[in-house]
This record gives sequence, C-alpha cells and structure tokens, in this order.
Amino acid sequence: MYIEKIDGPADLKTFSVKELDILSDELRQVLLKKVSEHGGHIGPNLGMVEATVALHYVFHSPIDKVVFDVSHQSYIHKMLTGRKEAFIYPERYDEVSGYSEPSESEHDFFVISHTSTSVSLACGLAKARDLKGDKENIIAVIGDGSLSGGEAFEGLNNAAELGSNFIVLVNDNQMSIAENHGGMYKNLQLLRETDGKAECNFFKALGFDYLYVKEGNNVYALIEAFSKIKDIDHPIVVHINTVKGKGYRFAEENKEKFHAGGPFDLATGQPKMDAGGKENYGNLTAEYLLDKMKKESTLIAITSATPTLFGFNPERRKQAGKQFIDVGIAEEHAVAMASAIAKNGGKPVFGVFSTFIQRAYDQMSQDLCINNNPALILVFGGSMSSMTDVTHLGYFDIPLISNIPNMVYLAPTNKEEYFAMMEWGIMQTSHPVAIRVPANGVIYSGEKIDEDYGLLNSYKVNVSGSKVAIIGLGSFYQLGESVVEELKNKANIDATLINPRYITGLDSKVLEDLKKNHTLVVTLEDGLLDGGFGEKVTRFYGPSEMKVLNFGVKKEFVDRFSVDELLRENHLTSSQITEDILNVIK
Repeated sequence: MYIEKIDGPADLKTFSVKELDILSDELRQVLLKKVSEHGGHIGPNLGMVEATVALHYVFHSPIDKVVFDVSHQSYIHKMLTGRKEAFIYPERYDEVSGYSEPSESEHDFFVISHTSTSVSLACGLAKARDLKGDKENIIAVIGDGSLSGGEAFEGLNNAAELGSNFIVLVNDNQMSIAENHGGMYKNLQLLRETDGKAECNFFKALGFDYLYVKEGNNVYALIEAFSKIKDIDHPIVVHINTVKGKGYRFAEENKEKFHAGGPFDLATGQPKMDAGGKENYGNLTAEYLLDKMKKESTLIAITSATPTLFGFNPERRKQAGKQFIDVGIAEEHAVAMASAIAKNGGKPVFGVFSTFIQRAYDQMSQDLCINNNPALILVFGGSMSSMTDVTHLGYFDIPLISNIPNMVYLAPTNKEEYFAMMEWGIMQTSHPVAIRVPANGVIYSGEKIDEDYGLLNSYKVNVSGSKVAIIGLGSFYQLGESVVEELKNKANIDATLINPRYITGLDSKVLEDLKKNHTLVVTLEDGLLDGGFGEKVTRFYGPSEMKVLNFGVKKEFVDRFSVDELLRENHLTSSQITEDILNVIK
C-alpha cells in the first residue's frame, strides 16, 4: 500500500501521478472505514481527497501554510502529515481531533471549526509574512457553503487588496450542510456552466485573479492548476468543482444525510445506532411549527444552514414552503432578519445550536433587544452533554444571552412546559424571547402547566420544605429532584424544590420568603458558573445571612471530554451535591 510510505508531505513528491491516484483511493478507503466505525464528517472529507493530495504534492507544508475553513474536511490532510495511524488503527481513532489542532502537528495552524473564518485567518498570516519579508504561499481553503457567512465576505474584501501572494481555494460541491441558499450561488452555478469563463464573476468583481478547475476530483488537473499559481505574487481564487461524498454511493446520493454522523454500515449506509423512533425535541418542534403555520400565516421558521436541528428535513421544508427560510451560514443575518420580521407583524422562530448563537451576540443585543422586537429564538444543545469538541461547547449560552437587557430567556424542564413556553413566545408581542430547549431527553411531567409567562421572573415552588432550597434550572431540574430525595434519605431533610423557569431574572418574593425557614439555597445549572444564573441568586442574598451554593461548570476550554468525568470534576452528581450541602449545613 502506498499509504504506508507516507510519513509526511515530502514523501508525496516521489510519487508519479498514477501512484497519487492509487494513493487517493487508498486514503478514501481508510477514511470510509474509520468514519463508518467511529463517526465523523463524511461527505466533506470524501470530496476533498484529491485536492488535499494535490495541495501537499505541489506546496511545501508547513512552510507554505494551508488554513482549512471549519477544518471538518481536514482528515486527509491529517493522514498526510504524520497522523495516519489515528485513521488506520481502531485503537488509535481518538488520538486526533475531528478538526485542525496545532498541538497535534506543525502542519495545523489554528484550533477552529466554526465556519467562514479561513480567509480572515489566512489574511493575518499573509500580512505577518509580508511584514517580515518572507515568501511562503498562504492558502485559505473554503467551501461554497461557508461563503455565505459574513466573515467570509469580510475576509475576501480585505484579501483582494493585499497585493501579495494569497490563494483562496474554493471547494464548490454545491452543498452546505443541506442545500445552499443565496443569490451568490447563482453566480457559482454560472461559473461552473461556463467553465469559469462567464464575464459575471463574483471573485473578479472583488479584485481577485481567478482560475477554474472543472474536474476538482482529478489529481492531475489539480496538480496542473496548483503548479500554475504556486508562488503567485497577487491574490487569486482557485475555484474547484468537486463532488461531496465522492467515491461512496450512499454519500453521493444523500449528501445532507452523510454530511456528518455516527457509525454506519458501509455495505448499506444505514446507521449502526438507530434511534428506534425515540422522541426528540427536533422532530417534535417541527411538527408543532408546521401545525401552527396552518393557523398563523405570518409564522416563519428560520435556520442558518442547520434545518434538521429543529426537525425540518427535506419533506417538512417542502411542506412549510414560504414559511421556512434557510439563510445559509449566517447567524447574524438570521437574528437581524427575525427582529425585522417581528417588527413588521410577523412571527419568526429561529432554531439554532447554542455554540452557533455565539456568532450573533451583537445582533441579539443591537438589532433585536434594543429594539425590543418579539422574535423567538430556540437554543438547542445548551448543555455540557450536547457536543464535546472544544470548538462546539454548548454551555456558554446562559451568560451570553441572559445578561442582555429586554431578553426573556426561558428554561423549560419538560415537554409540556417547553411547548407552553413556545406557544407563549410565538403569540406574545412584548419581548424578544429565547428558550433553552431541554437537553436531557423528552420528559413528560403529567402535571398542569402554566400557559402564560407574561408575569416575568415568577418561579414555581413545586416542593415546599425547609432548611435547604434547591433551585434546579431547566435540564438540571431533574438533578434537583434527585438531590431532594437523597437529602431526605441521608439526613431526613425535607428540602424545597424550585423550578425558576426564567434565566434572565429573579423572583424576589420567592427568594425573600426562603429566608423565613431556610439557611441554604442551592442553584443547579447546566452551564457556566461565571456570569451564570446562580451568581444572580448569590448576589441577591449577599447582604443577608443566607448561605448559597452554586453548581455548574467552571470557566475553561475542554476538548473531547467524557461528560460523566466533567460532571464529577465539577461536583455535579447528585451524591456530590448532597455531600457538599451536608458539609455546609453541619
């Protein structure tokens, strides 16, 4: 096998083009074996095999610097830069990140996996190079889907006037995570249809030189193109036409499904871990919204390139028609647009991952909350247990969202409460509202649920006790139930249990009443302690004799962690919390 001869990019340069073709096939098979057994990003990597081989054949990494946008298509790059064992041997699969990681290799320059950033980052590398008087090639790799992000436009705009070597490799596979949306893609289509010869050229209009490669999965064609522009003295876009999922039939035929996922059967393409019809909030949300759309003609569901996050698969997108919009990878635009829809009498619902709403902080503050427009944001994956890559952590949203004035951030604890809050959030006209979608599975309470949340910051005391009060926020309410039970069993303490429901404010009356027969208040939140919900409660009790314990996660970046270990490290198991409580009240 040729792959066995590759310990670094320099080894490629001894290969013939025919041998590089064979190597590409080997790399693709190794890649497929790993992602089918381990999970990961499938389609993006399969489509970039030949381009990555050609890049490392022509250029001289790490002297020449390649920056992968999102870096979810960097698996082949990793195999060619000394990390192949982590793809060949199952026992070593977890040795490498699913994204670029400088601690792994000198060939990686940034820890990154949020999108539309490679051009900006490469711009900085190029500017520093020019100031130092160095001469290396700087290459930004970016997919057509990532071009819809605002930072990509900002980077291209600046890079075009660098006046020195700068190469933007646009990997055009005609897909984002789902299908592309936006006017720019008509121009990319025109360029593909004219072999790059159309006078109307987005990249040339910005000031770039331009080269089109029709066969973006042909090693020879790519080597020829890259050799032409190596050491170029001005900015250029190399536009390559590739196939997402190339070489694996199921991935080519179902590009959205095979963008990324868990282990699957190579022979059939079927997932190995079938949900078996288990309920999830994504599907439930889409079904609810589709039904609501029939009654409310101005209700519109908005996504920023992650439609299946809240259940909008292709069939449901078709059913929703004009009442569903995918703005592309553009969270900032999604929030600003939602604000304006609400301002003009519409009912926007923006579904977004916790890790991605970070990208739209300014729009939440300026465009939405200052204007106090009644848009609804559904925040999925707000939890320590949602995603574990350092670039996709989902537990920073509470400090981020809850401290913006005018925002009402709600934390439902069960299915009934979630849908009651969503109904209220859609129909009310007084506030911008966000809902932290429960992250601990679909739980039914079987209890009567309040329908009106207009009386802001009103907590619900579900169990009245004394001495110790547990305030369990959102997904951690059930943890609070376990702690109450343990306190009763271990110390015969009948603790109070409170569902705060509102992350953005305090119920002063409930908190004040606790002073009468409680000595300790405990807050539980599935998120960051610093700037979080619990600190607000602690500040309330500051001048008093009430003791307060806040439980959440400490401020740090953690990568590919075990959720159970992280919970234990932060004293977030019911037994640890109970022990800490008993130590304080003793």
